Amino acid sequence: MKIGLDMMGGDFAPLEAVKGVQLYLAEENTPAELFLIGDQPKIEQLLSEHKISSGKIKVVHAEEVIDMHEHPTKALKEKQKSSIAIGFHLLASGKTDAFISAGNTGAMLVGALFSIKALEGVLRPTISTIIPKENGGTGLLLDVGLNADCKPEQLNQFAIMGSVYAQMMLGIEKPRVGLLNVGEEEGKGNILAQATYPLLKENKHINFVGNVEGRDVLIDKADVMVCEGFTGNIILKLAETLYDITNRKQIHHEYFDRFNFEIYGGTPVLGVAKPVIIGHGISHATAFKNMILEAQKMIAKDVLAKMKEELEN
Repeated sequence: MKIGLDMMGGDFAPLEAVKGVQLYLAEENTPAELFLIGDQPKIEQLLSEHKISSGKIKVVHAEEVIDMHEHPTKALKEKQKSSIAIGFHLLASGKTDAFISAGNTGAMLVGALFSIKALEGVLRPTISTIIPKENGGTGLLLDVGLNADCKPEQLNQFAIMGSVYAQMMLGIEKPRVGLLNVGEEEGKGNILAQATYPLLKENKHINFVGNVEGRDVLIDKADVMVCEGFTGNIILKLAETLYDITNRKQIHHEYFDRFNFEIYGGTPVLGVAKPVIIGHGISHATAFKNMILEAQKMIAKDVLAKMKEELEN
């Protein structure tokens, strides 16, 4: 198992990425070989300073970096020697099995769509976020920003992909799927919600439980909640702010602690042929470690092959 890691992506790169590698290598089960992509002299100096020496790491030099505010498509085209471009080249050529970056999100999405390609039959890939439930459980919300406008058929596919991910990665045996809406009754909502409901209701590959409202997101009403990326991204940013406010006001509670994105790592792009995981730009060591563990688990369980199977059937 080989995992590529963009060491130059994120506000605190490459230092926090190196620290994340150190945390990963300290885990009991670390079967992956890590390809550390970035400025080789800087990376090797940091590895030396942190006394990281392992046969499981290989530094791949990248002399360019795609900055956070660069235009994704233009940057990928013009910066072929950047850490993100090289990371996708390694993944597309089969030299690595997954790729992780906390760098330019747009460039990661463009790379995933055009370097790795979507699974056969996927209308649009999607990204999700973990939702901490009040009862201690874990839910999944998708889409959370990749597709601001959607068609009913796309939401139907998101439900299938989200169900597979929840089952294989979150350990939920029969995930309950809910359609995020402004009311519980069938027939509620805008044109998109009204047209999506019958598709989900008839979908034999999911356990559809009907509409869920905003007040249901944090309670145990559904395991997988489906919406278009415009709504999903607003909920995601609201949840991030909730965590920030509790920190600033020094409100300490184990439930609010679960809103810390670092304990989940990053968000995988669901619907592409190989694992691509996007981290938050402010990721620190814990987030990098957990992104590596997430990629490791996706590879070991062959999650994307299961998604392909469900979508084809």
